[in-house]
Amino acid sequence: MEDTVQIGNRGDFGLWAIEAAKQIVSEQGFELAKAARDGTEDDVRIAGNALGQAITNALMEVFEGLLQEPAEVDT
Repeated sequence: MEDTVQIGNRGDFGLWAIEAAKQIVSEQGFELAKAARDGTEDDVRIAGNALGQAITNALMEVFEGLLQEPAEVDT
């Protein structure tokens, strides 16, 4: 995830989660499917690990965002 997203409510979080999942599946899921179809067991293992790492990275990104203090907004 490259862009910064401000999550203000559950709906915002849900939309972010859907978009993050779509991006992960389109990138890493394709590589896993390709490895399962054409690759060796090592290729499948590597692609599966990359998919797991992408999911972990997305979850850590959210967790770190929850730990940060909200920025003050001038009104």
